[in-house]
Amino acid sequence: MSRSSSARSTRLTAVAAVLLCTALATAACSSGGSSDSGKGKDSGKDTAASGTHTVDTAMGPVKVPDHPQRVVVLDTAELDSAITLGVKPVGATSAGTSSGFLDYLPQDALAGITNVGGIASPNLEAVAALRPDLILSSKVRDGAHYDALSHIAPTVLTESTGAPWKADFQLHAAALGRTAQAAQVLAAYKDHVAAVTAALGGAAKAAATKVSMVRFVEGADIRLYGNASYIGTVLKDVGLARPAVQDVDRLDVDVSPEQIDKADGDALFYATYGDPKAAKETQVTGSPLWKQLTAVGAGHAHRVDDQLWYQGIGYTAAGKILDELQQDLTAK
Repeated sequence: MSRSSSARSTRLTAVAAVLLCTALATAACSSGGSSDSGKGKDSGKDTAASGTHTVDTAMGPVKVPDHPQRVVVLDTAELDSAITLGVKPVGATSAGTSSGFLDYLPQDALAGITNVGGIASPNLEAVAALRPDLILSSKVRDGAHYDALSHIAPTVLTESTGAPWKADFQLHAAALGRTAQAAQVLAAYKDHVAAVTAALGGAAKAAATKVSMVRFVEGADIRLYGNASYIGTVLKDVGLARPAVQDVDRLDVDVSPEQIDKADGDALFYATYGDPKAAKETQVTGSPLWKQLTAVGAGHAHRVDDQLWYQGIGYTAAGKILDELQQDLTAK
């Protein structure tokens, strides 16, 4: 182990010890006289009376409250899931936006949520101070923090994020005790997808329409998103086709500005993460190569919100994306 890795491990162990003491102290001060462990217990709330259940997570089985009252979410997918299921978290990590959280979510649903640091680098002391009774995240984001987080409250991690968003949502719902609500959300989504496919002229016409997904990213090459991405799964649900270079079982394919012709399709949706100039959006969309694309020439290139189409992973985001797909793909 390198010296830096050893130091990092020592710091995390120390933080975990401090947070464990905080959690135990909080439990000792809570009223109700419960014999439960009391991790992340809300003052005066009898968690023993509400019961517990076990969910299977990326880190193994975890016992969670049947009806968690103080939930902390550490990524955008978990925040979308909670809001979609009618749960307002007490804390969430910042998505780096001006408001802290993604703008497509209802502002009244976000009001009062405490910012607990950045995605993949939560402030563990801030999380502990909220006395959560459930923490939601993913292994890819917070696997390194799992021991410290699980000393604060039962911590439910999915394996990853993005493409497996539907399975992740079901785990979030199970942990939140909202499986009945989740079933309603899923049914509504299926109906919405069917309505959009019908509006596009039916399954055959949708399957004949190649939709290209382009993302300009500051500090990186241009990304063409494939089938193994969140947005790729939404397009597949509608039955839309993809350009050959994007019709692959991977997250994305990187291209240079000189290769932007690979992004061509019958319709094109593009977004930018970061500054448009630094991300090459300004350069590319003003170039002759861009203007020669079929979708651009036909007026079927649409600039979309990066927060919604790429950062916001979940059913609330998907519903808004479906509305925009229908509007843009049926526009004359």
